[in-house]
Amino acid sequence: MKKTDIRELSHEEIITLVADVGEKTYRAKQLWEWLWKKHARSFDDMSDLPKTFRAHLAERTMLRPLVLAEEQLSKDGTVKCAFKTWDGHVVEGVLIPTPTRLTACISSQIGCSLTCSFCATGKLKRIRNLDAAEIVDQVTMIDALAHKYHKQGLTNIVYMGMGEPLLNYANTMRSAERISAEDGLGMGARRVTVSTAGIAKMIRKLADDGARFNLALSLHAATDEKRDRIMPINEQNSLGELKDALRYYTRLTRKEVTFEYILLRGFNDSLQDAQELVRYASDVHAKVNLIEYNPIDPGSGPGVTGSFERTDTKDAEAFQQYLERKGIIARIRRSRGRDIDAACGQLANKNEPALKEGERVMK
Repeated sequence: MKKTDIRELSHEEIITLVADVGEKTYRAKQLWEWLWKKHARSFDDMSDLPKTFRAHLAERTMLRPLVLAEEQLSKDGTVKCAFKTWDGHVVEGVLIPTPTRLTACISSQIGCSLTCSFCATGKLKRIRNLDAAEIVDQVTMIDALAHKYHKQGLTNIVYMGMGEPLLNYANTMRSAERISAEDGLGMGARRVTVSTAGIAKMIRKLADDGARFNLALSLHAATDEKRDRIMPINEQNSLGELKDALRYYTRLTRKEVTFEYILLRGFNDSLQDAQELVRYASDVHAKVNLIEYNPIDPGSGPGVTGSFERTDTKDAEAFQQYLERKGIIARIRRSRGRDIDAACGQLANKNEPALKEGERVMK
């Protein structure tokens, strides 16, 4: 008999499973709590369930939790994690501390298919989607590291690690629901942000499905000509199409959107670029996070000057101030964890577990 991963079952399917093995109805609630509140890593961990029940569960189903294979601590308190999957692949997540927040940056796919030119993850091939439980596992293990290194739990979750969450739509939605549900991690949807490179039809689907988490769009250029050069996905999802989808999303959900905008010296950080960004952000009432560029491998630039470079601090501040003068809420998001390749755009499996599995991006 082929075994099912028990965490892929719905609550109703858990109830049916419990009945099928002849256990009392209340055991379903206990089992569900072990899976999603207590984060059991094996059936043996479920100490208040009868041994015979656990044996029946092990015969019919399986548990396949992620394993924390490596952790790296930055001098600024950032922690980068290498997680190993049941089938031997490696995916990374990051604990990002600031004076006011402890944020888990989590991955939705093993690798990525989008090949954005400023992002190291785009150099990895996409192997498979992570399932909902694997996404939730990242949160629970990073939360444990938050307690270990910073003496408190997570305050925020961002789907900004490896992969495109909206190309793993079902698992992204289910994991976000489990993270925020009272019978899950109970973190609250307002503390969860899903970041997308921009897939118009899936943004509309988020609206239709009543997504409760926050939405961020990786914009990085406010004209199709420039965005095409650094984000191939823009060729099938133009800025005009994305604008229509975002307006639809904000109208249905009544939630504001955030634009993520990496400042690249000499490419998208001029006054003209700022003016174009103001026009675009104003049309969808979006706020803007300006992100410092973090170096990746040489030769990853826009094909005009070779490699990208970080915008000077004074120029970044001038860009921000221009946006704010024009009524756009904008802040500069300072990079953290650069010394361990844990900053935005740097996740590339430069870790020993990935090297052993042949999934490492070499310099």
